[in-house]
Amino acid sequence: MAVFKQMIVKLRYILYFIAVPIAIGTITTCKTPYTPAPITAVNNYLVVEGLINITDSTYINLSRTVNLMSASTVKPELKATISIVSNTGSSYPLTEVGNGVYSAPSYNLNPANQYSLMIKTSNGSTYASDYVPTKITPPIDSIITDMEPDGIHFSINTHDPQNATRYYRWDYSETWQFTSYFDSHATAQGAATSPASMSSAFIGIGIAVLPRTNNIYNCWGGDASSTILINSTAALSQDILVNQPITFVASSSEKLSIRYSINIRQYALTQDAYTFWTLLKTNTEQLGSIFDAQPSATIGNIHNINNPNEPVIGFMSACTVSQKRIYINYTDLPKSYVADYQNTTPYNKYTCVLDTVSVDPFATKGSELDYFINGYPHALQIPVDIIIPFNGVLGGSATGAIPACVDCTLRGTNVKPAFWQ
Repeated sequence: MAVFKQMIVKLRYILYFIAVPIAIGTITTCKTPYTPAPITAVNNYLVVEGLINITDSTYINLSRTVNLMSASTVKPELKATISIVSNTGSSYPLTEVGNGVYSAPSYNLNPANQYSLMIKTSNGSTYASDYVPTKITPPIDSIITDMEPDGIHFSINTHDPQNATRYYRWDYSETWQFTSYFDSHATAQGAATSPASMSSAFIGIGIAVLPRTNNIYNCWGGDASSTILINSTAALSQDILVNQPITFVASSSEKLSIRYSINIRQYALTQDAYTFWTLLKTNTEQLGSIFDAQPSATIGNIHNINNPNEPVIGFMSACTVSQKRIYINYTDLPKSYVADYQNTTPYNKYTCVLDTVSVDPFATKGSELDYFINGYPHALQIPVDIIIPFNGVLGGSATGAIPACVDCTLRGTNVKPAFWQ
C-alpha cells in the first residue's frame, strides 16, 4: 500500500498540471516567471488501496484525496463498512484496525469464484468494485544480488510453467539493523527531570544517574517500495522472466552497515489490472519533459453505486501472493562498501563527541556549571557512561552526548522484528 500512497501524491501534482492551461508561443530568450493560481476545488475522491488475498490476510486502506496546496497529504476514511463478496453470494467482512486500514483474516477463498469489494462509507455512500477473477501467483524462483562497485542491484527470476500468469507486479519491504554512534550504559532519573525527558536529561539537584536497563543502541529501520514494478510476458512464447529488476541499494547506505533484509512480493494480474498499473506508472513516473507521454485518465474498476460519474481511485484484484526474503550481512560485502559507508555515515552531520558532565549539588539553579557543557544544555544530552556515581544531593560525573548520537530509536525501533533471523 505504501507504493500506492506515493503514486497518489504524485497524481495530485499531475492533476494540478492538467488543470492549468499553458499557452506555448514563440521561443525567445526572455522568460517571465509564471506562478499559477492554486486549485481550490473540493476534490474529496475516495482512494482504495490493497487487494483481495485469496489464501492469506487481506488489508484495504481507504483515504480521500486532498488539494495540492493542503497542509495534509493523507486523509484516512474512517468508520466505513467493508466486505468481500463472491459471485456465489457469500460475504466476508473486514474489521477497521485504525487510520483508514481495514483487515480480514485468511478466509481461504475459493479460487474458482469471482470476488468484489463492497464499501459503505460513514456518510452513507456505497461503492463496489467489479467482480474480478482470481489469479494464482507462481512462486519467485530466486532473488539475484549483483554486487557492483557502487552498490547492490536486486533482481528476481520467476516463471509460470502453465503459461497462465503473463502479467506481473512486485513490491518489496526493506529492513536493516543499525546502531547509534555511542552505546549508552546510563540513564538519568529524578525530580528535576521533566517526564517528557526523564531518560534524556540530567540537570539540577535531586537527580540520579543509574545503569541503563533499556536498549537504545541497537535498532532496526524499515522502508517500502515507492515505484510501480510491473512486467508482462504476453509477447513471449514462454511465461518466464529472468533478472527482472527490483531495486538498488548504494554501497554507502546505512542499510548495509550491519545486516540487511529485503522481502519481495509477487502478484499475478489480469490484463485489465496490468493496463491500470501501466497507466498509473506512466502518469506518475514517466512525466517530466515535453517528449514524455501526456497524462491520461487512469480508470479503475471501483464505482459509486449511486453516482457512477464520481471518480474513484484504485483497482481491486484478487490473487494469491508469493514472496521471498533474503538477508545480507556486512561480512558478505566487498570491503569497499564498508569504507563507502564510513565516509557517508548519517552521524557525519552531527557533532558526536562525549562531554563530561559534573553536577555540583550546591550550584545555583541556572548556573553555567549546572546546565551547559561545551555549549550543549544538559537537557539535550543523554548519559553514556557513569564516571563517578551520584544521586540525590551527592556530586558526581558522567559522560554524555546529544540524543542523535546516542538514541537509535529516534530513527528506528529497538524492538526486534518477529521475522528477523
